[in-house]
Order: sequence, then C-alpha cells, then structure tokens
Amino acid sequence: MSTRLLPLFPLHVVIFPRTHLPLHIFEDRYKEMIGNALRDNSEFGIVLAKEDGIVNAGCTVIVEKVLKNYPDGKLDIMTCGRRRFEVVMLDEEKDYLRGEVQFFDDDDAEVPAPLEAQHAALTQYKSLLESGVLQPPTPEPNLDDPQLSFQLAQGLPDLDFLNALLRTRSEAQRLRELSEFLSQFVPRQRHIARVRQVAPRNGFGGKPAGI
Repeated sequence: MSTRLLPLFPLHVVIFPRTHLPLHIFEDRYKEMIGNALRDNSEFGIVLAKEDGIVNAGCTVIVEKVLKNYPDGKLDIMTCGRRRFEVVMLDEEKDYLRGEVQFFDDDDAEVPAPLEAQHAALTQYKSLLESGVLQPPTPEPNLDDPQLSFQLAQGLPDLDFLNALLRTRSEAQRLRELSEFLSQFVPRQRHIARVRQVAPRNGFGGKPAGI
C-alpha cells in the first residue's frame, strides 16, 4: 500500500467516509492547513484526540464548502469524509501535525453485506431515532451507501465505539456490531431519561428539603 505525508487535525470526534462534519477554524496553524487544502483541493486527516494523545487511525476529509469567512481569517467550513487510514509515523516539522499514513478499505468490499444484517441495523437505528437520543440536527443517512453502517453510526456519542467501527474492515461485521451496540445503548438511554424524570425534586427544582 502507498504511503504519503498527510496533514492531521486531532479532534474529539470520529468521522466516516461520505459523512459530513462542519468545522470552525480559528487557530493560526489550522488556518494555514485549511488554506493549503483549499488552494490545492487536497485532503487532510481527522484523528480522534484523547487525553493521552491521538489514536493511530482516522479518515481523510475534503472541504466541500466554505460557509463563512471572518475578517480575522477564521473560517466556517463543511467537510466530507473520504478515505480511512492508519498512521505509520508522525512528523512535527510544521506547526500542525502531519503523518505518514497507509490507506485501507474493507477486505470484503466487493461482497455486499447480507440483507438480514442491514435490516437488523436499520431496525435498531429506527429505535434510536424514536428514543430522541440523537441531538438535532441529525444527519440524514444515505441508505444506498454500500457501507451503510457508517451512515447509521454517525452522530452516536460513544467515540471509542465509533473509532472501533472505523477500523473494522468488514461491512457485515460492522452492521452486526452496530446492531448489538444499539440494542443495549437505546434501552439504557431510555432508562436514564426515565430516572431523570422521576428523580425527587422540590418545588423550586433543587434538592429535596433537608439535604
């Protein structure tokens, strides 16, 4: 597989191929990075930032649209995910991070995922929408995407799960993992919401009297 030096943008987010992410660019180093991407119509990589550093896998994005230019050089942009990659080596010569990366796709990309796996994931996704867990505006999934799992998983708040999904190289396996995750996640979130509704409160919305 080919390698290249790719600009990296560490964020507390996971993006998938063909899903969208709006970004507000305000740091000088990232103004430079985005400026280069706009000039060259090139990709940069988004990697999940954690307390102990960045994870070694991510997804490239391209700037689809500049939503707003600010007088001080800040930018609001809309990006769209492209290709998944693993970070082989980091380069810190510039103000922003770059990495030597290897791109990858599914090992079974030519084999459609089983219909029953798609239906199961869609059923769980419908339950997710009905639960109201996803915060609006929730992106509309493209149900014709051959990697449907990415479309259904965008917007979920569990970044560790999303990062694991990003790394998985089988659509059938991702659909199974997504269905299993949602089958536990949705009831748990509904229970949390019910507990909050019935929690004892006084008439002023504070702690119960005497505490």
